[in-house]
Amino acid sequence: MTAPWNSAAVREAFPPYTLRDLGQGVQRITAPNPGPLTGPGTNTYLVGEQAVAVIDPGVRDTRHLDTILAAAEGRIRWILLTHTHPDHSPGARELAEATGARIYSHHAELQGARDADFTPDQLLDEGDVVEGDGLRLRVLYTPGHACNHLCYLNEATGDLIAGDQFMDGGTVVIAPPDGHMGDYLASLRRLREEPIQRILPAHGNPLSPPIDIIDGVIAHRLAREAKVIAGLEQFGEPATLDALLPVVYADVPAALHPLAARSLIAHLDKLVDDERVHHRDHHWTLIQPA
Repeated sequence: MTAPWNSAAVREAFPPYTLRDLGQGVQRITAPNPGPLTGPGTNTYLVGEQAVAVIDPGVRDTRHLDTILAAAEGRIRWILLTHTHPDHSPGARELAEATGARIYSHHAELQGARDADFTPDQLLDEGDVVEGDGLRLRVLYTPGHACNHLCYLNEATGDLIAGDQFMDGGTVVIAPPDGHMGDYLASLRRLREEPIQRILPAHGNPLSPPIDIIDGVIAHRLAREAKVIAGLEQFGEPATLDALLPVVYADVPAALHPLAARSLIAHLDKLVDDERVHHRDHHWTLIQPA
């Protein structure tokens, strides 16, 4: 997704209420919620043939729900959440009521932005398997973007339904306290060890080759961390978030700086955890090597 989220090309490629066949038993319907945080909208994936898992039903929208139901033709057996942010999970309960399917998500309680009305029927964790009628999805616990973030690996095809672990054409916001940059990087690194053939993100098109995508995101985050350190070195004294933001994100349009500020806090929190930065009274100072 190289064009801006609101460009005519992206709107044409991701029309809401439209079923797209992505091959390998995967279909995609994009929810009608485009924006700076969601790109062309949140992808709902339908995985499986005899029995279908719906992953991330998206926003509560009657026409979106009807499109999911029509595409699945009565075969929905599982409703799976990658995480419970409000662009991913609000449609789950209505879909469950319409189909009798159970809702599955991780047990961790979100600390920040969340779908306050969400309640799962069954909890999932690392290593659990969703299996039946020719479908086998292995659950990977990948905290970082959200503390209850999961990815689902289709072991037959190598497809990773990745939620907000990746974003086509950009990077996801890591917003503390729910988001944690150290956890996010650790989750990326563990995904390098999985037999992934294709990444299906929550926003945008499929991504490949997986190792290049994963390594590219890790490199981007570490490069941003280096800019945080350079910015603190430049100030040479305790610096505020407002002072650091235009320095660290000089390459990002100023209109997006309020969003970038969330990830900047996540980078600073990680550096504090790493004992490379000291934080006191909303000021950050680089710890110089002894």
